[in-house]
Amino acid sequence: MYQVFADELSGNCYKIKLLMAFLQIEHQWHHVNILAGETTKDDFKKKNTNGKIPVLQISESEYLSESNAILNFLAEGSSFLPDSGFQRAKVLQWQFFEQYSHEPYIAVARYINKYLGLPKDRLEEYHSKQQGGHKALSVMEQQLSQTPFLVGKQITIADISLYAYTQVAHEGGFDLTKYPNIQNWISGIEKLPRYVPMESENP
Repeated sequence: MYQVFADELSGNCYKIKLLMAFLQIEHQWHHVNILAGETTKDDFKKKNTNGKIPVLQISESEYLSESNAILNFLAEGSSFLPDSGFQRAKVLQWQFFEQYSHEPYIAVARYINKYLGLPKDRLEEYHSKQQGGHKALSVMEQQLSQTPFLVGKQITIADISLYAYTQVAHEGGFDLTKYPNIQNWISGIEKLPRYVPMESENP
């Protein structure tokens, strides 16, 4: 059975939880408190020397980190990861977009607000994230005006990668009512069989 070391409130961790729910992958979840510094402890760094969550334990000695890498591993052979070269590359294109053009703005703004409580010394940084976040949302909005999911007619891990933080973007100050296609996309994902929501607070 897979072991997942993660935080219920993290979008990067939620990606893993959501795909595992869709694919009915048996696993055990281990909560890691990042604010308490648990990812900096030696025991955790044996799992991931980079000291970040999520981490997927595959076997006694095999660990995989980076959320999108974990998604690709778990989705192999399923409908969530296309077989063809071009379609698979499109999935990767959106996953790179998520990490470089989306997550650094939307996820960081959410972290400053939700996790840290919008402290005064991070307020300028918080506001500086808004323009980049809206640019990323506009790119998604444009694509979703043409296709129901990011890589066509069927959900893939590209959608899961971007759904995780987009659906809670309001927690970082982003008004999604300006993006009707994104709202429809979010609603469509939430109506899929075996969908599970992100936790609003840790157990």
